[in-house]
Order: sequence, then C-alpha cells, then structure tokens
Amino acid sequence: MTQPPPWTRGDIDAALPDDTARAWFDEALADAAGAAEAPQAAPSPYIAHTWELRFAAAGRHCGHDNADAVRTLLLVEVRAGLETLTRLYQHGSAAERRAVLRALPALVEGPHAVHLVEDALRSNDTSLVAAAVGPYAAAHLAPHAWRHAVLKCLFTGVPLDAVASLAQRAAGDGELARMLTDYAAERTSAGRDVPHDLGRVLTLTGDKPKEL
Repeated sequence: MTQPPPWTRGDIDAALPDDTARAWFDEALADAAGAAEAPQAAPSPYIAHTWELRFAAAGRHCGHDNADAVRTLLLVEVRAGLETLTRLYQHGSAAERRAVLRALPALVEGPHAVHLVEDALRSNDTSLVAAAVGPYAAAHLAPHAWRHAVLKCLFTGVPLDAVASLAQRAAGDGELARMLTDYAAERTSAGRDVPHDLGRVLTLTGDKPKEL
C-alpha cells in the first residue's frame, strides 16, 4: 500500500518565498497533472517533458530549501512510474535523486524500486543516505541490507532519527545487536568515539548496552 508524500501542497505554498515562486509552483503542478492525464513518450532521449524541466529547475525557482518538497510533489502529481523514476534517478543530480527516493512510498507498491535505495546507500552523500532510509526502505529493504543501512548511518554521521520505523525493525533483531556491538568494539579498539546513537539502537534490539 502506498503512502501520501510527507508534504502537502499547502505546506509547500506556505514555505515558498514569494508570489512569483508560488505561481511557478502552480504552473509546474498543472504541467504534471496534464502529463498524468495524457502521458506521452518524450520525442527523443534528448527532449524532456515540460514537467521534467520544471522538476530539474525547482531549486532555482522555489529556493533550494524547498526543492525536495516541490520535486517530490511533482512526481506524485504526474504519477511517475518505475521507469520514469529510475531514469530521473540515474540521470539526476543528488538533489533530484533525493526527491525520487522520497517519492517512492507514494508511488511504488512492493519492492520493485529497492535497487534505487540500494544505490543511494552506496553513496557517500549523507543527504542521499538519509533519504534512502525513509518509509520505502523500512517497508521493503531486506533484513541484511537494512542492518547495513543502519550501520551506514552510524559511520557517516546520519542521525538515526532519519531511519523510518527504526524501533519496529530493530526490535528483537539479535543479528543487528551483534553487528552494532562488533562495530562499537572496533571503534573503541581504534581509539575512536562510538556514535551516540549506537547505544540507543542497541537498546531497541533488546540487548542491554555495555559501557560504550
């Protein structure tokens, strides 16, 4: 079952800096809605639909702080399918990739887009990693990959608050507890600090943290 996006149109309207940005956003949504009603293939790989051009330009017109939300809502409005999402992700900037990842829970039922999450988790871009561990990953990432995603957050400094459904997925996970304990021991042996969040997630597994 898909989930609504984390932002509503009203949320974004309220956050936009001025009427010019709001007018641009309204036009972009209209373009996306029109494409959803009458989808057509782009004339060639080098020519994009109008809504895709707006998707790429969202930061310039709406402010970079609002671009993720604007792009995510455009994807939902156009009802982007897996092929479109994959293409936009593969050819997009880091900011565009984040929007694709955040739109997945609203657009893709089942694990068919897990390859995009797994690609983002291989990145060293912490903003991509944070976007990758959202609700779609919580619902569809396999246990082994999900555990490694938690560890990736710890060693890249992504706050574990970014991990959707952390408490539910960590509960009773003895293998995750073992991995966390081993990671803490490695850090301690190397004279490095243990991430503050590690003890919290270890507690969620049901394991009692030792002195870290």
